[in-house]
Amino acid sequence: MSRGRGAAAPAPVEETGLCAALTSEGEGVVHGGKTVFVAGALPGEEIRFRRRRRHRQHDEGELLEVLTPAADRVVPRCPHFGVCGGCALQHLSGAAQLAAKAAELRDTLARIAKVAPGRWLEPLAGPAWGYRRRARLGVKFVIKKGAVVVGFRERAAPYIAQLTQCEVLKAPAGTLIGPLSELVMQLSIREQLPQIEVAVADNATALVLRVLAEPTADDLARLRAFESRHGLRLYLQPRGIDSVAALSGAAEPLHYRLAGPDVTLEFLPTDFIQVNAEVNARLVDRALELLAPEGSSRVLDLFCGLGNFTLPLARHAGEVVGVEGDAGLIARARRNAERNALGNASFHVADLAVPVEAQPWARGRYSHVLLDPPRTGARAVLPWLAGVGAARVLYISCHPGSLARDVGVLVHEHGMKLEAAGVVDMFPHTAHVESVALLTPA
Repeated sequence: MSRGRGAAAPAPVEETGLCAALTSEGEGVVHGGKTVFVAGALPGEEIRFRRRRRHRQHDEGELLEVLTPAADRVVPRCPHFGVCGGCALQHLSGAAQLAAKAAELRDTLARIAKVAPGRWLEPLAGPAWGYRRRARLGVKFVIKKGAVVVGFRERAAPYIAQLTQCEVLKAPAGTLIGPLSELVMQLSIREQLPQIEVAVADNATALVLRVLAEPTADDLARLRAFESRHGLRLYLQPRGIDSVAALSGAAEPLHYRLAGPDVTLEFLPTDFIQVNAEVNARLVDRALELLAPEGSSRVLDLFCGLGNFTLPLARHAGEVVGVEGDAGLIARARRNAERNALGNASFHVADLAVPVEAQPWARGRYSHVLLDPPRTGARAVLPWLAGVGAARVLYISCHPGSLARDVGVLVHEHGMKLEAAGVVDMFPHTAHVESVALLTPA
């Protein structure tokens, strides 16, 4: 969450201090007087810094020197680290990153939900580099630089970082930053192309170019040549999401495969999919292990999307019902079920941000429930969820605060028990914390 720009600090003075912890955004926390957040500082380090922005509860500081490095400090792999806002923790070892995320989940559950799990799950992790298969890159023609910049937002400024490559984007996307900058620079619409979405499937790499003006014939020729030279699929998006169209016509749908349950899911280049393919596969396997559905099980998958969990669950359960608010995703989930010959999976469109008791699918009983809500959580469905009679509820979360809030409601207001919880490192080198929580009737 943005903290706002704050007021510029007058006459910056150099200070020294001890970093005590990390914020949820990966900044170092320095106490002593008014608390200051310092990007680049790690717990246990004595640092030299100066305050740059003042806020009511804290200040923002600039790291000038690490006087006593932490044992877990490492040299960042990416030359753009510190400027680019895509990563926040490349200077912290992978093991320490996992430990910090596990500590945040533990502390958040204790502080907000006032509960601890019966057991802590081993963290789920995967490749730390070249893992990110979905991303949204900003594009900007900068007159003063005489160049087009392509990349993520800068960490400390509202500009696009000028990258030459990206170490976390999945191949070949990570090495295409420089070539994309050169390509857009050659286009007549370079000032009307603000964004490129990346989707790396098992069978192709797709780039969706947001175009605010119609490309000329010469532009199209350059784009097709780039597409052919790099073995890509380019798409143009002149208006809303429904306007996305392949530059070179129809092709085999994008897809990814989950080997464990032997399921293949097709998707559009702008659809939500989990960004880390390897960790997602392990997360699906863990969901199957924790829920343990059987032939007699009736399973509900809330916020089901394309069926990433629904279809693997259908390989083991008697019946699975998927619910999602996006009608397009539900249509593609149904097609995915058909392609995988899973006749025991059905899907419904419903707004899960409001009470659902009146929905036809909500009137039955379910033995197992999986929910994977957005950052805002699943507060509206909790009273109903607590009464469906499920023996196991698996909550997959992308925000520890909303998870803790919802777990607290289920435990303290509806008599459930937090059996197990653990972190999922879907986004290495960022402060983003994903997690799973298994709840059962008390």
